[in-house]
Amino acid sequence: MGSERERERGQGQEPGRAPEPGPVAEPPLHPVPDAAAYLSGRWSIERTVYDLRTGAEGSFRGTAAFRPDPAGEGLLHLEEGRLRWGAAEHPASRTLRLRPCPDGTAEIDFADGRPFHDLDLRTGRWSAVHPCAEDRYEGTFTATGADTWHLEWRVGGPAKDQLLRTAYRRLR
Repeated sequence: MGSERERERGQGQEPGRAPEPGPVAEPPLHPVPDAAAYLSGRWSIERTVYDLRTGAEGSFRGTAAFRPDPAGEGLLHLEEGRLRWGAAEHPASRTLRLRPCPDGTAEIDFADGRPFHDLDLRTGRWSAVHPCAEDRYEGTFTATGADTWHLEWRVGGPAKDQLLRTAYRRLR
């Protein structure tokens, strides 16, 4: 694998594997006592997707809405936008469900009710892990202000080797 310094210089890479994008500067933390209250509303999304095996890069631009879930207590998280990958651009969307807990944390489920991960932003940062078949999703959520937060997913396994970095900004 090589040392961290070699990886930073692009040396010591596995053959046929693109260098991983550099680290993002550590943003300030914004403690969030109630995840559901904080996330409620509409957000702009700017996401970069890196395929670490091939070096390909894509992007997603769109909006996220966290609104009351008509199917029960909690919020529906609806993302809609455009995914650009190479020369192709397509509409893309996803739906998640956020179930608030009494302590200000939340449980996140897929639209069909399967569990995805938990979320605790009381310190301003949270790490979550989600196994998906043989792949592993490791997410870091960082609240950086009253109207901004970031999400980074590192996905590794036999099917994927990706890094997804997303910035959310509240829409007024």
